[in-house]
Amino acid sequence: MKKAHIIGVAGVAMSATAKLLQDTGWKVSGSDDDFYPPASNYVEKLGIDFRHGYKEENIPKDVDLVIIGRNAKLAPETNAEVAHAHEMGVEIKSFPEVIAELMNEQHRIVVAGSYGKSTVTSLAAWVLTHAGKDPSYFIGAYPIDMEYTSKKTDGEVAVIEGDEYPTAHWDNQSKFLHFSADDVLLTSVEHDHVNVFPTYKDYVKPFVKLLKGMPEHGLLVACIDNGGVEDVLKHAPQYITYGLNDDALWRAENITYGETTVFDLIHDGQKVIQLETKLLGSHNVQNIVGVAALLLTRELVTPEEFVAAIAEFSGVRRRLNKITNASKVPAYEGFGSSYEKARAAIEAIKLHYPDKNQVVLFEPHTFSWRNRDALAWYDTVFKDVAEVLVFEPATQGADTHKQLTQQEIVERTAASGVSTRGVHDEESVRDTLKSALSNNSVLLVLTSGNLHGVLDSLPNWLDTTFQ
Repeated sequence: MKKAHIIGVAGVAMSATAKLLQDTGWKVSGSDDDFYPPASNYVEKLGIDFRHGYKEENIPKDVDLVIIGRNAKLAPETNAEVAHAHEMGVEIKSFPEVIAELMNEQHRIVVAGSYGKSTVTSLAAWVLTHAGKDPSYFIGAYPIDMEYTSKKTDGEVAVIEGDEYPTAHWDNQSKFLHFSADDVLLTSVEHDHVNVFPTYKDYVKPFVKLLKGMPEHGLLVACIDNGGVEDVLKHAPQYITYGLNDDALWRAENITYGETTVFDLIHDGQKVIQLETKLLGSHNVQNIVGVAALLLTRELVTPEEFVAAIAEFSGVRRRLNKITNASKVPAYEGFGSSYEKARAAIEAIKLHYPDKNQVVLFEPHTFSWRNRDALAWYDTVFKDVAEVLVFEPATQGADTHKQLTQQEIVERTAASGVSTRGVHDEESVRDTLKSALSNNSVLLVLTSGNLHGVLDSLPNWLDTTFQ
């Protein structure tokens, strides 16, 4: 049995890679530091040989392959375990390289875009699985209805979430370029990762390269609700469009939002099916339309199979999933890693709770939110929000960019006219929420971290405090 060791295994993508290797018969070990649920729970569920902290002795002497993540802590200059891996002379790969090799004989559908990737990939994988098509898949998040975030099968299709972020410390090309996409579902092109792509022009380049690399039979399914997408369409061998825009080939009409949202799926002006979904927000209607456009055009499922699967899909953790049960104040968790993702979550809550005061507990966790070049985001991102609680910014990699302070973020947000307060630990979060929330409130937690552990206990506290 071949052995692989993953340094940084508790990341969502890295643990998903571990599962793919297990599916193909590999024995996997790994290490990580400074991790938290749900990633830590997921690694435990996989049953791999896991070590806390980075040490040379973590790597098995008879290992065949070492996979190293892109995390700032995993540079050989500062990480003893990574340095030892390079000294061993063992084969070292990034996780995109591993995925590309494992799925190289399947029809690869790559989901790309600035936002919406995890939800769209989850939807596509769920629909195909629900319809009995046995797809391989790789998802950079935790779908509520699916036991695992990845799976390697002998099916004809592989659905892969593709990220534009650089692959590894030794490989600056975008991760999705490794996957040799047959088809691409492109959700959006909005300037992001400003620490890596300083300008919009820089950001667009890998998307252009992705589309130019598609085979002649390849199909781009593109959301034209986003202006940036239209900038790259011409580089694909062929494309179809989707969205809420009247000009889209595939679109949604007659939308009724509610606890269950109902809408008609339209193709080229003709109704195809009526769909029901438990997902919140217009952006999720858009996501469903995109998946329908691809799967129905490629005839990978029937319209009836699509309807049945979408009705049962519960969503993705941290993608507007409800985290309270008994609380009179409903609370949802969103993945606020970028401006567009935050706005989509805020707008969805406003759409479904138009008469409630929206309170946002926000952690500026990603580099983009902590970078002074993105300070202007705070002028408009919290539009329609009654009050914002700003948690302390993450400090990992703070010395690699123009790090903002919590006070700067609070002051800039407050200057936009939104009531804003800073919070820094569990006690201050709870005390501030007690005064900010009422029976006429809805709470949205926006973070790609876990608020220094506060998020773990927050749902139960809300349920017991606001009965």
